[in-house]
Amino acid sequence: MNGTSQEDTATVTQQSIFEHEGRAVPYIVEGEGPIGLVLIAAAALEADPLGVVAHYLAEEAGFHVVRIGADASSAGREQRAADAVAVMDHLGFADAWIGGYGSGGKIARVLTAAHPDRANGLLLLGVEEDDTSLAPLIPVLIIQGADDASMPPSNGEALQAIAPERTSVKTIAGADHRFPVTHLMDTAVTIEEYLDWD
Repeated sequence: MNGTSQEDTATVTQQSIFEHEGRAVPYIVEGEGPIGLVLIAAAALEADPLGVVAHYLAEEAGFHVVRIGADASSAGREQRAADAVAVMDHLGFADAWIGGYGSGGKIARVLTAAHPDRANGLLLLGVEEDDTSLAPLIPVLIIQGADDASMPPSNGEALQAIAPERTSVKTIAGADHRFPVTHLMDTAVTIEEYLDWD
């Protein structure tokens, strides 16, 4: 495998760095449960609104969660998707649910379209307009804020219309663009109930 791992001891969240094709890819692993969830951050992990959701899912729901951030070189979507797959390989994830918030969701869509065998499903928290094809066959869960002006619910509904038989949309009432933070429990419990078939 191409890469090495080193611990970044400066952060409390035990952020690690994986070197992949000259890019330093930050990631954080939480939990050890049977359900694997890979969340792709829009940019830096420190500013990722999914941090608190991931922590809840790892600590309270028993998920095995990996959050993957962006390298400082501002890699494109295809490179970031390749970086995420490399981190999955490094951590021994043969497959997992793949997801992201906002533009992180775009990268998740690129990853699952290119590697559908690595995805148990696609989790999109807010949907930005994007022409990336949905990966075939896998289930899709969309969570959106009812009052999100940046990623309006109509985006999620349009995406659901492409594959209605396998796409579920959950809308959080009274929630705006920052719903993973402002409506943490609603967001986390929706993910937990949908992904935890047991």
